[in-house]
Amino acid sequence: MKKTERSYMDSVHFYGKTWGIIVACVLISFPIVLSVIFGAMPDLKMLLKGILATAPMYWAVGIVEIFTYVPMLGAGGTYLSFVTGNISNLKLPCAVDAMERAGVKASSEEGEVISTIAIAVSSIVTTLIILIGVICIVPLTPILESPVLVPAFDMILPALFGGLAVVFISKNLKLSIAPIILMLALFIFVPALNASTVGIMVPVGVIITVAVARILYKKGVL
Repeated sequence: MKKTERSYMDSVHFYGKTWGIIVACVLISFPIVLSVIFGAMPDLKMLLKGILATAPMYWAVGIVEIFTYVPMLGAGGTYLSFVTGNISNLKLPCAVDAMERAGVKASSEEGEVISTIAIAVSSIVTTLIILIGVICIVPLTPILESPVLVPAFDMILPALFGGLAVVFISKNLKLSIAPIILMLALFIFVPALNASTVGIMVPVGVIITVAVARILYKKGVL
């Protein structure tokens, strides 16, 4: 049994690292290939200046996300999420809901498998929906842009996270108060925070929640 467990996890790390490197190479090579084909190479001095100004932030976020998502998604789910993207908006809710329904945790063998399957299925479904959307975008555009449906589309993401929030907040109301108040205050009083910063704020919220949980635990509140 132990041999099977090691073999499975070894394969998870092997294929996870392999596909992560392949995707990184593809993403980096795409703009380079386009620049060569169209003869539009960027100014290397300006490119380096832009990278130095923005890269440190993404390095920090990337490191924080590893420590944030691995305990929540498991190793296989994290590898797959990093390759397919859209973690906080899609992969994380799908995996968490699947494990919640199965009554397992990401740290267990069952949770590891269920999380990976949920993320894989969500990736396949997303790809199929995008394919259908591309095919039907022209005839459906007048319907999708109608004033009646626009407010509904604007509320899809809040409705998704709202449903998940009710489940987790009800489990431990004391622990949820601090991160809820903090995030509400940040998004209300700091206008620069918007939908594009969700990926950054998720790890921040997790770190704050863990810190508050430790303090409350030491004081005997939890």
